[in-house]
Amino acid sequence: MRRDQIPNWLKLVLAAAGLVLLIPALWVLMSVTARPLYPDSQSVPTVMSSPPSSTWASAVERGRQIVRASVASQNLPGLSLAVGIDDELVWAEGFGFADLKTSEPVTPNHRFRLGTASTIFTSAAVGRLTESGRLKLDEQIQTYTPAFPQKQWPVTLRELMANTAGVVSDDDGGQLFTKHCETPADALPYFAEKPLLFQPGTRYRYSSYGWILVSAAVEAAAHEPFLRFVQERIFDPLGMRDTVPDSAPVTNDDFPPINLVRELIYDPQARRGAGRSSRKTDNVTPYFTRFASDPKYGMHVMRPLDYSCYTGASDFVSTPSDLVRFGMAVESLHGLGLYTTTLKIAGKQMRVIGQNGSSFGGMVASLLMIPEDNIVIAVTANISHADTFSIALKAVEPFVD
Repeated sequence: MRRDQIPNWLKLVLAAAGLVLLIPALWVLMSVTARPLYPDSQSVPTVMSSPPSSTWASAVERGRQIVRASVASQNLPGLSLAVGIDDELVWAEGFGFADLKTSEPVTPNHRFRLGTASTIFTSAAVGRLTESGRLKLDEQIQTYTPAFPQKQWPVTLRELMANTAGVVSDDDGGQLFTKHCETPADALPYFAEKPLLFQPGTRYRYSSYGWILVSAAVEAAAHEPFLRFVQERIFDPLGMRDTVPDSAPVTNDDFPPINLVRELIYDPQARRGAGRSSRKTDNVTPYFTRFASDPKYGMHVMRPLDYSCYTGASDFVSTPSDLVRFGMAVESLHGLGLYTTTLKIAGKQMRVIGQNGSSFGGMVASLLMIPEDNIVIAVTANISHADTFSIALKAVEPFVD
């Protein structure tokens, strides 16, 4: 039988069979080629900003061992952590490597991508403007961003911030990472004409595009660039000197299919997560997982991306120390949209307020506040799919009364 005589149904069956065989083979390949970064928890390097006071020395030492074990077990390249208690930063420490190729250790001064946790700063900016009457949460978004067309239902600023507006998500392969925007409004032509996915207020669906709209509203109401407003009204008053936008230039290097071939065949260093280092900055080198959304199966360097179009949605890099400074001031900043839950910590049921940040589908940052004990903890990682939330919960236990 000639190839062109093979029935379509048989072609589909053969293709499906090939896919079924390919997935286990890929899993075996990843398992065999991936090596743990740290043979044990004590091999995880650490850098502390300054020794803790005698009051917290014991808790810090216990917390350090917990974090070391978590970094080794999750196979994370690098992680940073800070704890604040009663308006005082009591612990800041880096774990693992900021760059695997150079073996540069993480320090408390290294900046990490916050991903979707960037929205807490956008919410704080909205809070500043609502306090002064320049923004109203229940106004239709077109009041501030007329370039966003009217939809089949009205959309308010409150619904956008609650992720219930029905605005489309960026499920388009990240097209905005190949663009450059001077203002949030510059990104609107790439999604503004699309209809809402559902009637606002009836469902929850996170949308980076929705937060770009919020950023555009902030800029319009503030009558100044979004980034300048956030810098002058949020970061500077709180002493957040290490929180800045991460707008890298667009590059065609590391195009995903080429990168995959390089990792699997030509570049054994990349298979160990020690790919080509990014340019030298105060930022850590970002990585993402090779397989199964799990760092245990290896990682490679994330190609440079331009975050400028995402502005208040996911544009910021920061340090855990800066996040803790922000968290300690959160009571004076309204409209943050932080989640509140009750969790058992050190055997006690405690109220936890917080925000997790994701990048490329996986967690990269967590900011948690425990009002009962006036504790704030922030954890950041330089790879997607790091469980920073569980690490924060474990590391804070020694500090809970």
